[in-house]
Amino acid sequence: MKAVELREMMLEELRGRELELIEELIQYKLQLSIKRMDNPLKVRETKRELARVKTIINEKIREGKSSSDA
Repeated sequence: MKAVELREMMLEELRGRELELIEELIQYKLQLSIKRMDNPLKVRETKRELARVKTIINEKIREGKSSSDA
């Protein structure tokens, strides 16, 4: 998912997506450890998307705090 698409999502949706990605990453790492994974690059892609989601969650949280301070 692109960063632009993620920024359009609500905070609750982003947190749900974060949990989904964590579960996917666990499954991929398990498959990778038992040599059953067809495409090991999925681990890297999932890690990157998870980092993207976490970054946007933090941006939204900071944005909310700065608007309440003003």
